[in-house]
Amino acid sequence: MQSACVPESKLPNVGTTIFTVIGQLADEHDALNLSQGAPNFACDPKLVEGVTRAMQAGHNQYSPMAGVLALREAIAVKTQKLYGAQYDPGTEVTVVASASEGLYATISALVHPGDEVIYFEPSFDSYAPIVQLQGATPVAIKLSPADFSIDWDEVAAAVTPKTRMILVNTPHNPTGSAFTPADIERLTAITRGTKIVVLSDEVYEHVVFDGALHHGMARYPELAERSVIVSSFGKSYHVTGWRVGYCLAPAALTAEIRKVHQFMTFSADTPMQMAFAEALADESSYLHLGRFYQHKRDVLARALEGSRFELLPSAGSFFMLARYSAISDERDSDFVLRLIREARVATIPLSAFYTDGTDNRLIRLSFAKDDDTLIEGARRLCQI
Repeated sequence: MQSACVPESKLPNVGTTIFTVIGQLADEHDALNLSQGAPNFACDPKLVEGVTRAMQAGHNQYSPMAGVLALREAIAVKTQKLYGAQYDPGTEVTVVASASEGLYATISALVHPGDEVIYFEPSFDSYAPIVQLQGATPVAIKLSPADFSIDWDEVAAAVTPKTRMILVNTPHNPTGSAFTPADIERLTAITRGTKIVVLSDEVYEHVVFDGALHHGMARYPELAERSVIVSSFGKSYHVTGWRVGYCLAPAALTAEIRKVHQFMTFSADTPMQMAFAEALADESSYLHLGRFYQHKRDVLARALEGSRFELLPSAGSFFMLARYSAISDERDSDFVLRLIREARVATIPLSAFYTDGTDNRLIRLSFAKDDDTLIEGARRLCQI
């Protein structure tokens, strides 16, 4: 059926996401899925039991708009213990229906038409479209292709009177890089004395490797005063389908974010919030994640030893990058399709994370999978 009333698209250059496309192809070819950052293993049964108890106890209606108070209090306690930052559960902690909603609500609330938002590519694919939907301009700065670090001199040069926000992501999807103290120092200096808001996507805050610290904004008071921190229970508890996250921000910023949040979803799922409030009381439920995923990173890396893939270091997240230039000179998008057809392994081309399709002959591998899947996936890749 054709319609005569289709308006001009607000996102004319945006189509179906690469994750959907690759997922469909993986299903068609019965491929192992090393593309999506979604675990293929079960969460802790205690978490499911907690949701069941909450449902049976009648917690099946709307929660308060800002989130179940017990969960907001637990988030504030966790943040204070880990990072030394005190957030008021009443006015500075907001539970949202996924980190994605938190990102959208924050950008929509704080960015106005004509503003500029600096962000870094390769990047999670929602950043630029959300900015564009506000009538603002996303300003992409490319990370170094050598080690995916930030050129802070380039950032400083990109700041203008229109710069409203700098959007950072650490640990980083898709590259697996992570902030260092030097990054924190430069970001602090660049934003000092300005009205720039830092939006910090920290959904992998507990997935940091090799004994390193997570250098999130809450750890640094001067940055915390101007930052909105977005995190995710789905990433921390292996339940990406439950769609619950949270935002931490000073009260004045939180008030604006909640104005948008209340008209997007009003509140996140109540029984899940009740279960997460219980889970957070046990620090081991999230503090083990670095070791847990470091093991999986190392399983995949060892299984690919001897192949012609060059693995780049991964300091955190669920991901590592693999350079395939010793195997093929194909574009990464074509190489990924061939891997699905010939090796029956699904990966993601790094070019999908650039608005201009920059191709560095790299693919992204997810190690958020059980060990058998990682070993078998690597065996198939080694045959290419």
